[in-house]
Amino acid sequence: MAIDVITCAGEAVAPYVRDLARLRIAVFREYPYLYEGDAAYEQRYLTAYARSPRSVFVLALDEGRVVGASTGLPLADDGEAFHRPFLERGLPLDEVFYFGESVLLGDYRGQGIGHRFFDEREAHARRLGGFRLTAFCAVERAEDDPRRPAGYRPNDAFWRKRGYERQEDMFCMLAWKEPGDAEPRGHSLRFWLRPLDA
Repeated sequence: MAIDVITCAGEAVAPYVRDLARLRIAVFREYPYLYEGDAAYEQRYLTAYARSPRSVFVLALDEGRVVGASTGLPLADDGEAFHRPFLERGLPLDEVFYFGESVLLGDYRGQGIGHRFFDEREAHARRLGGFRLTAFCAVERAEDDPRRPAGYRPNDAFWRKRGYERQEDMFCMLAWKEPGDAEPRGHSLRFWLRPLDA
């Protein structure tokens, strides 16, 4: 299947926000995030990204339908929960370009789109200039988590192949509801870092 990959910066993503919200809810409901999505929250989250003129959205389109998306923005433009681990390490926020999510519907995985998402975000950070590091964080689950699907493989090997290093001492805490939860619960997400010019 022929997939078009396009990039939008800042508010240029506005026509796609509703589709992106639905996509995030669908993909993050899967293991390991187990996120019980909320459309109103998603719209606010994506609109906040769009307000940063230096943000980037990389979209995978199948005949105009959004089937995958990846985001990024200067870390300084993101929230305090993401700032704290860097400040505690003495890393200047304005030298870090932060990658948000990469979400892709199952039928489109394994075709190189994930690599394209990283390529395009890294290229965007280079074009902006002034960034020394790229970073993202990801939730981790216990090896014996009973909800772990048979055959599940984490993305660690893919990220390492891209040159990202798992940080043993850098985490942030975010809260969301898992399916069946009445209230949000806290989740620990681990950071991965890579020098932009590695």
